[in-house]
Amino acid sequence: MAKQWFSILLVAATYIGTVVGAGFATGKEIVTFFSMHGAFGSVGIVITGFLFIFIGTKIMIISARIGAYSYQELNVYLFGSKGGKFVNLFMFIVVICVTSVMLSGAGAVFHEQLGLPFQFGIMITMILCYIVVLKGMKGIFAINSYIVPLMILFSLFVFVSIFNGRTEGLIGQVMASIHSEGWEWIISPLTYSSFNLMTALVVLVPLGNEIRDERILKWGGFLGGLGLFFILIMSHFSLSAFPATFTYDIPMAEIVKLFGSMIHVFFLLVIFGEIFNTVVGNVFGITRQLKAAFGLRYQHAVLLILFVIFVISQAGYGKLLTVLYPLFGYLGLFMLFLLIVKRMPEK
Repeated sequence: MAKQWFSILLVAATYIGTVVGAGFATGKEIVTFFSMHGAFGSVGIVITGFLFIFIGTKIMIISARIGAYSYQELNVYLFGSKGGKFVNLFMFIVVICVTSVMLSGAGAVFHEQLGLPFQFGIMITMILCYIVVLKGMKGIFAINSYIVPLMILFSLFVFVSIFNGRTEGLIGQVMASIHSEGWEWIISPLTYSSFNLMTALVVLVPLGNEIRDERILKWGGFLGGLGLFFILIMSHFSLSAFPATFTYDIPMAEIVKLFGSMIHVFFLLVIFGEIFNTVVGNVFGITRQLKAAFGLRYQHAVLLILFVIFVISQAGYGKLLTVLYPLFGYLGLFMLFLLIVKRMPEK
């Protein structure tokens, strides 16, 4: 029983770690999709939390039942053989671009927060990524087992530190910061969920296929989605208390600076860990796709992917995130809808 619960927590941590990438951990993603909408953004996070729990779990269970090696098999199941090929190509482009954003985010952490060269941060991340990806799923499990608990604890620490003793003032500030016009705040959680779930397929699909035990997958998906909801809502309230940070590439780090240099540096390590974790997960997933589609050697596929994302990452973190994430979110709405209505395959 204890071993089963350990597996459940590993699945939950891997799910959280896959979604919590550069934009999530730094706060930029949360500002773009939720905090800019004030109180309506809080409602959007509730919708997002439900979708993370329901759809994330469903993806893993379907993958387990059809024996999907990579997201290619899942897309063929969802869209058919012809439609699946088109969606696979689209998803390949999306995941490559998103991984480039993550890599650029690592460079932004080193440059904006530590005063070190942007390219230095990128090169360190690529070297470490290559080492971990060669270890396969075991390497991803190992990273998540350390990084995700630290991320949750730090988000809780920041939230409690800000929230303590100023409940009414903080809630009032969030309520007062309503900037939405029309129904934009309703679209945001849908595009945010579709984008993150679409990119999470690269890890959730092989995860479901390797675990296979549906009880572990159901509880792991539930706890993973719930954990994402709590991190989102805590970060949203923390950021809403300091709207001046919205313009920064790493707004959460600007808040943490208030707690002293040691805590600031430690939080930057956590942010880098989450960015690195998502880069590793995405590169791992894309490598399996290339290996299955073109028969490339595993190491060669990893090096090829790292080179491509390095080139794209040169466009800059903030520019890539604010343009690509909403765009891919809108494009992924059809996949989100199909995952909601698609019936489970028989066991």
